[in-house]
Amino acid sequence: MANAGLQLLGFILAFVGWIGAIASTAMPQWKVHSYAGDNIVTAQSIYEGLWMSCVSQSTGQIQCKVYDSLLNLNSTLQATRALMVVCILLGLIAIFVATVGMKCMKCLEDDEVQKMRMAVIGGVIFLIAGLAALVATAWYGHRIVQEFYDPMTPVNARYEFGAALFTGWAAASLCLLGGALLCCSCPRKTSYPTPRPYPKPAPSSGKDYV
Repeated sequence: MANAGLQLLGFILAFVGWIGAIASTAMPQWKVHSYAGDNIVTAQSIYEGLWMSCVSQSTGQIQCKVYDSLLNLNSTLQATRALMVVCILLGLIAIFVATVGMKCMKCLEDDEVQKMRMAVIGGVIFLIAGLAALVATAWYGHRIVQEFYDPMTPVNARYEFGAALFTGWAAASLCLLGGALLCCSCPRKTSYPTPRPYPKPAPSSGKDYV
């Protein structure tokens, strides 16, 4: 029962991480405009995501513009897009595979070994999805730090980490943790000692005496 609970906990964590990866990919706040400097106008907030850039006015009005050209984007943004999409697709596959291997499901009840293998395969796919999201968010965050500390970057053109980046880091961590729990939830085979055969009694060759 404890093993089934560990498996269910891993699946829930990985599923929540997958939802977080979807939310992070869709959010436009991957990087927000930095207010470091003396002559920075704070009447508006500028932030950019994987698919669009937005400007939020102090009055509450938000204007967003979708990126026009895919080929005109920098390589970091294109790679981050691809890795996050791969994470979402792998997470979807892992959900179906791990569901089949869950002990609380009726699938493959007759073949316990195959059922455990499906759970482990689902956990491995979740691990790969989490790694893809972790690489994407770390790469994008490293680019933000590079541009922020670049002396050639104007002060009014510097950005900092946005909420979507932190969401992506949390989602990657949950996918990795959930996938690891799914991989470790299968019980190990218990090896029993081989029973020692008892010596057979030797047939009596003597005569029976009354």
